[in-house]
Amino acid sequence: MNQHVKSSNILDEKESVLNIREQLENYLMHWKWFLFCLIVSFLLAITYLRYTVPEYKASSTILVKDERKGGIQSELSAFSDLGLMSNSKNNVDNEIEIIKSRTIVEKAIKHLGLNITYFSEGRIKSIEKYRDSPVFCNFYDQESSFFKNNASYKIVSIDKSKFQLLDNTSKNLGIYNYNAIIKLKNSKLIVTKNRFFPLNEFEKFSIIININKIINSIQAFKSKLVLLPLGKNSSVVELSFTDPIKERAEDFLDDVIRIYNEDAIEDKNYISKKTIDFIDNRIKLITIELSDVEKGEEGFKKSNNLIDIPLESGVYLQNTSDFEKQLIENGTETSIINSLFDFAKNRPKGELMPLNIVPNDQTASAQISDYNNLILERNRIAKEGTAKSPILVNYNIKIDELNDNIKQSLLRIKNSLAIKKSDLEKQLNLVDKRISKFPSQSRALRDIERQQKIKEELYLYLLQKREETAITLAVTAPNSKVIDPAFSVNTPISPNRLMIYLIALGFGLGFPFLILYVAELLDTKLKTRLDFDKYVTIPFIGDVTRSLKSNEIISLNDRSSTAESIRIVRTNLEFMLGEVPIGKAKTIFVTSTIPKEGKTFVAVNLSSTIALSGKKILLLGMDVRNPQLNKYIDIPAVGVTNFLSKANENINNYLFKVSGYENFYVIPAGTIPPNPAELLMNEKVTTMFDILKNDFDYIIVDTAPISLVTDTLLISKNADSFVYVARANYLEKNLLKIPETFYKEKKLPNMSILLNDTVRNKRYGYGYSYGYSYGYSNYKKNETFFAKIYNKLFGG
Repeated sequence: MNQHVKSSNILDEKESVLNIREQLENYLMHWKWFLFCLIVSFLLAITYLRYTVPEYKASSTILVKDERKGGIQSELSAFSDLGLMSNSKNNVDNEIEIIKSRTIVEKAIKHLGLNITYFSEGRIKSIEKYRDSPVFCNFYDQESSFFKNNASYKIVSIDKSKFQLLDNTSKNLGIYNYNAIIKLKNSKLIVTKNRFFPLNEFEKFSIIININKIINSIQAFKSKLVLLPLGKNSSVVELSFTDPIKERAEDFLDDVIRIYNEDAIEDKNYISKKTIDFIDNRIKLITIELSDVEKGEEGFKKSNNLIDIPLESGVYLQNTSDFEKQLIENGTETSIINSLFDFAKNRPKGELMPLNIVPNDQTASAQISDYNNLILERNRIAKEGTAKSPILVNYNIKIDELNDNIKQSLLRIKNSLAIKKSDLEKQLNLVDKRISKFPSQSRALRDIERQQKIKEELYLYLLQKREETAITLAVTAPNSKVIDPAFSVNTPISPNRLMIYLIALGFGLGFPFLILYVAELLDTKLKTRLDFDKYVTIPFIGDVTRSLKSNEIISLNDRSSTAESIRIVRTNLEFMLGEVPIGKAKTIFVTSTIPKEGKTFVAVNLSSTIALSGKKILLLGMDVRNPQLNKYIDIPAVGVTNFLSKANENINNYLFKVSGYENFYVIPAGTIPPNPAELLMNEKVTTMFDILKNDFDYIIVDTAPISLVTDTLLISKNADSFVYVARANYLEKNLLKIPETFYKEKKLPNMSILLNDTVRNKRYGYGYSYGYSYGYSNYKKNETFFAKIYNKLFGG
């Protein structure tokens, strides 16, 4: 049992391998089509690579500086008491969006003039120029309406000093000198020479200048600009840009980084500049107030003839010095808080609040710092959005809430200072009562001096803060550090030559494979011997290759593949014939399923082949409804039907010898009768066969197609063997069930089948090409021109 299962598995595996091999051989039969498609595919690939503009990739790496991740901010933390810390937190994702913003990209495009492209005219295609363009165009006003639409011009050199300017319709706009101002419709243009371009070539160039709409250029450059952080928690960002010209890609990346840093520095300096402006205004006001106090002191002393305070008052003054000092500090702080409160109460829209001037209160200072950061962030976003943007509205709400918190903090500080002042004044009044013996002038002078000290302290404080802010302004660092400047390799990233060639290879092999596979799926015609193995169990005696000539009859020295295939069929047929009585002819009927399958062709050539072997043979035409023998042999129109329809007629009267053959005779089918079936049912048919079998060695009978009429079945009892002809590429596979049914039901004696009209090919079937050409490799038959072409494509 196990041995049987193993044997079955081995047979299944062998059959699977054979099926795969058969499929491969079927495709290899069409190797010329595969070769043709491969050649066409690679020619298309080469053409595509030849005329496709290559794209180069430039890359740059920057470090986005962030206080949370170290950098210059942490190094300046030692100077926090001087107000050098901005407290802004750079978010890498936000900075990436800023770098890719329309504002940054537009500035870079306008600075480098990237919306203007130059093309050198060629015979087949124009080549874009960048630094190697012989001329450059400079426009006076890049903000004019001229750049809101696309435009194109052509510059044709005349000599080393002049050129011709044409518009996009080739209309001549004039001849101009280099570096001269050219007035256009909405702008002015100056054409300058490229100083690196060879002078001897200025007489023979033609340059097309395309001015692209600035908004389109921005969109195009933004779409090709890619920024990616190099790590999840990394502040290092890689910028990449693809462009047909690698130098332009490098210049664009470098300029984008430069503009981004300048924009960041400008934003950072904005706070410091606003703080300096506020301090300068306060210094001017305090200077005036201090001058008034000093003048008042001078006038008071003059009017009261005061020179110095009595020495005895020194002891009392020493006791009150601490209170007076605290009152001075209290007055200074109160003045600053009042100024900040007025600013917060009447703050202009979008203005920054002075930073680092709130005395002894870290909460208020932190709130003011956060307020300034929100103002800056809102201003950045406002550049890219509209006033009704949800993000801007959210920022305005946060700013208003923080401003209210700042005012509350300032009121709290102000109330605290007022309470402290009231307490100090109470204690000072107690001391003043003890020195009430001093003249009122001395007390008045002391009040004036106290006011003077308050103003002086405030003045010095403001000067100190101004210097601190100036230092901050001087040491402002850019938002990013360039790690790797823009760089590109000489190898383009697209088109990918290897990938294009692989696609061409895949298409060259896959396209014909797909076509052949689909054709095979859709084709229901009989093709090869392999189809017989799938659909019938009838013995196969060979195939007959396609004849290069219509109605061809095999001659004595015919060594064509068709003749060889007929000879093989003749040999195989001998094994199919059973025992025939001595002296009786071997009778072979030739039939088919439908007309035009070549049964008559097979019958005629099988007869001629047997005749050439020295046997006496008769070709009998029994296809009385559609006789075709006259297309192959020159015979009269009388024959079998005439014999059957007449009484006392001798069949030998209709026997004709075929010219060119010694033992080849034929009896035509005769006149087409009105009642062929009834005629073939006549007993004279059997009598005719009995007579003829005594006179010949072989009788080949050309019968009617068996699926259309009953004629063949009516006379089948007279046959020793049936040769069933099936035509390749003509008969539907499902029609093979007809001969299979006859074979299984044994309605046709000694039945065999052959495949007609096959295409000779070295890889066909079971080595038939070897059988047909063995011993005749040096023989070449004269062929027509079209026959040679046909054999080249399909003949193998």
